[in-house]
Amino acid sequence: MIIGIPKEIKNNENRVALTPAGVAEFKKQGHPVYVQMGAGENSGFTDEAYKIAGAELLPTIEDVYSIAEMIIKVKEPIASEYPLIKKDQLLFTYFHFASSEPLTHAMIECGAVCLAYETVEKTDRSLPLLVPMSEVAGRMAIQEGAKYLEKPLKGKGILLGGVPGVPPAKVLVLGGGIVGTQAAKMAAGFGASVVIMDVSLARLRHLSDIMPANVITVMSNHYNIREAIAEADLVIGAVLIPGAKAPHLISREMLKLMSPGTVVVDVAVDQGGCIETCTPTTHENPTFIIDDIVHYCVANMPGAVPYTSTLALTNATLPYALQLANKGWKKACADNEELKKGLNVANGKIVYKGVSDAWGLPFNEVETVLQSELQLN
Repeated sequence: MIIGIPKEIKNNENRVALTPAGVAEFKKQGHPVYVQMGAGENSGFTDEAYKIAGAELLPTIEDVYSIAEMIIKVKEPIASEYPLIKKDQLLFTYFHFASSEPLTHAMIECGAVCLAYETVEKTDRSLPLLVPMSEVAGRMAIQEGAKYLEKPLKGKGILLGGVPGVPPAKVLVLGGGIVGTQAAKMAAGFGASVVIMDVSLARLRHLSDIMPANVITVMSNHYNIREAIAEADLVIGAVLIPGAKAPHLISREMLKLMSPGTVVVDVAVDQGGCIETCTPTTHENPTFIIDDIVHYCVANMPGAVPYTSTLALTNATLPYALQLANKGWKKACADNEELKKGLNVANGKIVYKGVSDAWGLPFNEVETVLQSELQLN
């Protein structure tokens, strides 16, 4: 299978979808790899490193899309890429369709096969291709939140960990999954006073066992959230429903309960956000202020630490990408339930329920579509 690695063109997206080591693995198994010149530069991987690994370098993104049977990316295609995508071309990347109706329609219309990192799912319901970036984003949420609490950046002017004789900041983490757990650990490490909420009592028991003493677990419900945000200095939105829109846990009206200069970091913004007032921002213009509350809503947070993020992501995606290349997407998905759950759109049909529900579009059972495709071979 011919593999294409385009340069990411989303604002300040510095990651690359495949390292030179990954190229060498594809080449070892007989798959030619075409990499756009400069694709790995911002992640610390030179064109020369890709050449040594066996990749062919192409000058433009158009060249890569034109030749490749499988495009491996980091972020979803943006509007300028839509016309480059061919019918039956396999795209393996983060899509987050439930947060973008134009992207959903564009992928349906072009007839591509869209396999989303974020919905590849193991039998234990874990999301192996979301985990590494969730770990990065969770940790970054505290790093960024601490920065924007500074007064020159319109925050309260509070040091996250305080100092002897002065109490630390109060951090509220909504969601006890990977993002929330990493955020709580980081905040606790800074010395903050942390509350982490989740709807699962079993998860809260687990978190209570593993977290340090300055992390308190609280059941997530409307009443408890209203109480907690009134005292919080930093709020982290870390709620995820795989492949579907995140629920709004904090409404516009609830901002009035917060004190001026409070910072909210909505890590769920690429799935619609769990704070109603959050809309996606970029690393170039990461924040905005509503009702004196600082909103940080960058949809590709790990892109700011591309070396770490690229290595962490490709460690997770490469084994799946090799299966797709070796078997083709139809057989690979038929043989591997985890990959099958990653299918979101296949040749003009939505095969993931969360996406069809998000936009009121027709849903097709993935098994039916896959069986039909296999019979065509």
